[in-house]
Amino acid sequence: MLDRIDLYKTEIDKMRPFQDPALLKELQKFYRVDLTYSSNALEGNSLTLSETKIILEDGITVGGKPLRDILEAIGHGSAYDYMFSLIRNTSLSVDDIYKMHRLFYIGIDEVNAGILRNQRVFISGSAHNDKIPMPQNLPDEMQKFEDWMQSTRQSTHPVVFAARLHKKLIHIHPFIDGNGRICRLCMNAVLVQNGYPPAIVPPVLRGEYIGVLEKSWVNEQVFIEFIAGRVLEAKKDLMRMLRIPY
Repeated sequence: MLDRIDLYKTEIDKMRPFQDPALLKELQKFYRVDLTYSSNALEGNSLTLSETKIILEDGITVGGKPLRDILEAIGHGSAYDYMFSLIRNTSLSVDDIYKMHRLFYIGIDEVNAGILRNQRVFISGSAHNDKIPMPQNLPDEMQKFEDWMQSTRQSTHPVVFAARLHKKLIHIHPFIDGNGRICRLCMNAVLVQNGYPPAIVPPVLRGEYIGVLEKSWVNEQVFIEFIAGRVLEAKKDLMRMLRIPY
């Protein structure tokens, strides 16, 4: 699958969509709505795609929807903007992760936005909650995570690295809430920095996504293959938008 992904990337790179400022701006706008909608929907947000678009692009609230759902859309849009601003960077730092969480969460819970959790958390339905770090161990765990990113990135295929980053960060569960959304933003930060379009996990695949995340505690390969599949589909979608045959 990685060979096919790289083949499609070669064809897309010929059009240099991530180097053309006007086209890059349009792609950023397109993925902002899609990624915000899908990532929030995976966590139970009730907003539809069209409602998410209205909130993010028109600044209009949607009647009859919970305030938190609206704040999640606004916050994710802000965190996405920061994620996309890192496109010219060659690294992702722990400080970047904290910044994304703060942007996402500040309208929901200002006290806990952008800081490590100070209490235990549990992943619903998981058999591995005993492996989630205790609050007092989080600073060391995040430092180890940053060291891993710096030492591993250059020697690992970008798609594999992005998937492993997502897996490792979700296992740490550094924040009181919003971990899944931040993990997906971090994964996509790595992808866009390497010239790949963001990988979107649609709500229809929520069950499979949760399943492979649970399996990743003992077998990370199943999660890597799942994410590679989403990257491949993202490549196909981008090629269709650019009218590149595949």
